[in-house]
Amino acid sequence: MTAGGLLLASSFGAAAEEITLTDIAGRQVTLDAPVERMILGEGRQVYLLGALEPEAPFNKVVGWREDFSQADPDNYAHYAKRFPELEKIPTFGGFKDGTFDVEQAAALKPDVVLMNLEARQATEDAAYDDKLAQLDIPIVYVDFREDPLANTTPSMRLMGQLLGKEDRAEAFIAYTEEQMARVTDVIAEQDPQRPDVFIDRAGGYSDDCCMSFGPGNFGEYVDLAGGHNIAEGIIPSTFGTLNPEQIIAANPEHVVVTGGSWDAYVPGGKWVGVGPGADQNLAREKLQALTQRTAMTGIQAVDNDNFHAIWHQFYNSPYYFVAVQKMAKWFHPELFADLDPEATMQELHERFLPVDYAPGYWVSLKDE
Repeated sequence: MTAGGLLLASSFGAAAEEITLTDIAGRQVTLDAPVERMILGEGRQVYLLGALEPEAPFNKVVGWREDFSQADPDNYAHYAKRFPELEKIPTFGGFKDGTFDVEQAAALKPDVVLMNLEARQATEDAAYDDKLAQLDIPIVYVDFREDPLANTTPSMRLMGQLLGKEDRAEAFIAYTEEQMARVTDVIAEQDPQRPDVFIDRAGGYSDDCCMSFGPGNFGEYVDLAGGHNIAEGIIPSTFGTLNPEQIIAANPEHVVVTGGSWDAYVPGGKWVGVGPGADQNLAREKLQALTQRTAMTGIQAVDNDNFHAIWHQFYNSPYYFVAVQKMAKWFHPELFADLDPEATMQELHERFLPVDYAPGYWVSLKDE
């Protein structure tokens, strides 16, 4: 279809209507929807957007924060190969570090700025919200990081409302709930003994040890998968740190390291490079090296090779249910012999996502 034909076709699309919605911050926001021009306050919001607009996920994105290419370069490359136009989208600094440019944003005439909940305090402290409001540019907050179990579903519904893709959002939510139930129903019925688990957040990213999760995010995934998070009761909030002595004393039966490709931040670092298309042999070598840290001295997980790595961005995407499936398989292989998280990830891509599936999202020292 010619450019003129595309313009003519778009003019007969759904007419925008004024709607009022309640965002994840509990704010009532009135705007015209479906929106046609969006600024993504975090590039990784494409994980949501791609599931709702798989044919043209960047068609309405007029600007975004640059984190997607840095924090998840493997997926960025997959998206860029199919949608090369993404490399021409103007990039912004962050709200939290005070480098967001309001004038640049205003020049792009967005219908909405989509923000992650964790940036709300910084946004208000810097008065970005007031400045954007004066320009009649609404902010809508979503969240799939601070409290993904509570907020991913309503965030997807918000995105569905903004884009006029409510049916697509409900189909994704139903799939998520169905796949999660394949673990939680079994755990509820069988009530197995829960192994002690240490989640090593971005293990090897720095020489310090060890970042982890408290009662939220991956810490909650552990519970859903039938494990016991050793940081429970020590780390009071979602993110925090354990010292080596606490890990050794807890003697976890499993260690799950979150990993990714972080050359943009720590070139040649000791982090475990898992993600789409990852080199599994190299990832396993780097995972093995992390067992030599002081914090891993004499623990059961190392002795029994129950030492695993999984894609870090499961903590920051609506695909977290796949991580729960994989951890359940590691923690209780006898209960989940028929569960295939690889097949789930493949189906997720085939049914909902704009790019083809490439394996490499996890690795383990235990033969699987």
